[in-house]
Order: sequence, then structure tokens, then C-alpha cells
Amino acid sequence: MNRTTRITRALAVSVLVLGLGACSAESVDQAVGKAVDKTVDETYEVTYEVTGTSVDEITYHGGGGEAMEPELETVKSPALPWKKTVELRGIMPPAVMPLALEAGGADVTCTITYKGEVIKEAKGEGMLTAGGCVAVSPIVG
Repeated sequence: MNRTTRITRALAVSVLVLGLGACSAESVDQAVGKAVDKTVDETYEVTYEVTGTSVDEITYHGGGGEAMEPELETVKSPALPWKKTVELRGIMPPAVMPLALEAGGADVTCTITYKGEVIKEAKGEGMLTAGGCVAVSPIVG
């Protein structure tokens, strides 16, 4: 076999391998893109609960805004125990943050429940703030 034929065949095989690799990479990229789109568009419900005493306000992710920049909703002077079910989207993290300004008397618990299971709980006693509950989206976590 002459040298030109060998070079031509090697070049043809290289182009074929690179072409198949590009198709595979494109397919993987498309599959990943579809999975991300599905995850971002999928909705889920969580229930926030705050119990205790001396809570001045509760701030939480209520489902508005973008997944990475959720809008915060606030309830001032809430009656305790407080409970709210919200629908969130995709990677949006569920979060509820009670604020207690009474330094010595605050006794606060917050929980986030998904499909009947508590996915996050926090307690604060004698704190200026209870710190709140923030969880990873159950869609991705």
C-alpha cells in the first residue's frame, strides 16, 4: 500500500471518529439540557410551620421570583402557631425565617415539611432571631 493511500485512510478514520464523538457529545448536551429544563420547570409543595412565642415577623420563599433569586414574602405579627403551604419551582430552595426581637423570651421552632416528612427543622431559645430553616430543593436533593 502506498503512503498516500495510508494517509487518506487514516484521515478518513480520524474524521469519522471525530464526527461520531461530536454527535455523542451533542446528544449528551441535549439530554442534560432537557433534564435541567425539566428540573427547573417541575413544581413541588412544602409546608412551613413556626411555633413558639414572641415572633415579630416571618419571612419565607413563597414561589415568586426566579429559582436562584426567589422573592421573599413577609407576615408581620403572626399568630402562632403559624402554618403555610406553598408551591415552589425546581431548584428554588424552601426557606422560612422567623424573627424574634425579644432577646430573653424568644422560644421559636421552624420546620419545612415535604410529602409528610420534615426536611429541615431549627430551634432557637433566647435568641434575637431563630435563624430560620433553609433546605435544598427536594427536586434536586
